[in-house]
Amino acid sequence: MSVGTSSAPGGQDVHLVPAPRHGDPARLGIDPDELPDGLVVADEHGYVICFNAAAARITAVPAAEALGHRLEKALPLEDLEGRRWWQITDPYGGLAIRAGQPERNLLLPGGREVLVSARYVRTEPAGPVRRVIVSLRDTEARRRTERSHAELIATVAHELRSPLTSVKGFTATLLAKWERFTDDQKRLMLETVDADADRVTRLIAELLDISRIDSGRLEVRRQPVDMGAAVGRHIQAYVAAGQPADRFLLRIEQPLPDLWADPDKIDQVLSNLLENAVRHGEGTVTIEITPSASPREGEDVGTSVTVSDEGPGIPEESMNRVFTRFWRGSKRGGTGLGLYIVKGIVEAHGGTITVGRAPGGGAEFRFTLPVSAPAYLA
Repeated sequence: MSVGTSSAPGGQDVHLVPAPRHGDPARLGIDPDELPDGLVVADEHGYVICFNAAAARITAVPAAEALGHRLEKALPLEDLEGRRWWQITDPYGGLAIRAGQPERNLLLPGGREVLVSARYVRTEPAGPVRRVIVSLRDTEARRRTERSHAELIATVAHELRSPLTSVKGFTATLLAKWERFTDDQKRLMLETVDADADRVTRLIAELLDISRIDSGRLEVRRQPVDMGAAVGRHIQAYVAAGQPADRFLLRIEQPLPDLWADPDKIDQVLSNLLENAVRHGEGTVTIEITPSASPREGEDVGTSVTVSDEGPGIPEESMNRVFTRFWRGSKRGGTGLGLYIVKGIVEAHGGTITVGRAPGGGAEFRFTLPVSAPAYLA
């Protein structure tokens, strides 16, 4: 935009000043070396005039060796079929309506993959290219995500194989030889099939939970929750299953604030934390429910639940990985997804969860939920 003058109604000259261009790093005082992605800029003749620090790091080419050289020499990219990228795209020739190239995987010399996108800058529509701006990004983060997805698929496939093999084996045997088994034998096999079907259902539910957590679509349907009663139900279930009643110690500090949360998801959190304490801990499992400062800004009170045991605990070097996918600790079974899901559920409620060492030496998990409001007011 050019700067000019215009006559106001009163006859005075009014100076027209161009609006600031918020996308111009120079006007914002940004050094290209401060950008997180690689930036390569070539002039109207195809010579590199900018090669920032991130570009040098990603390509392993010092800026001094790239500046002043032709773009195709400073950045010799090939596509996944081995074709020279700048010859194929021909940014300075070809169609004059092209605005650039969308992001795609390309190869540097040596076969290293990078994510590349380009923009062709023209001073007028269909005019000659005045600048070619290239953005470079490392693919390591994408590779980590792909490895994580592959590991998730492999883990779930392994966990599904065992119960499905059992279900198939028992049902095939019963169908083929029903008359040969006693009623007690049939009952035992059907109970095993039922338990394995429950295990498959849990695995599928975990996959759905992970999908919703990762995409930010985990829905929380808030209702009144009596945390003490919820914990009590889990303790009663363990006692009914054969655990000694004196293994559990429940402490409730009154008065507790009214809590609005998703009862099913809170049960899922409690089930996971208590199962970890019972299966992997030792001695007394202590559950403390107390009012505490809310983790959510603007609320004074929240509810905290602490689950601790007297076992060996979690090694200090592992505590920062407890809530990541596939963490199992030493000699732990299962998919290693439970605590990752627990963290996702607590955070979906606006809460926080931490892990530490209990006074008795075992593991101590503590989560805090804000009081919140009913679903129809949230």
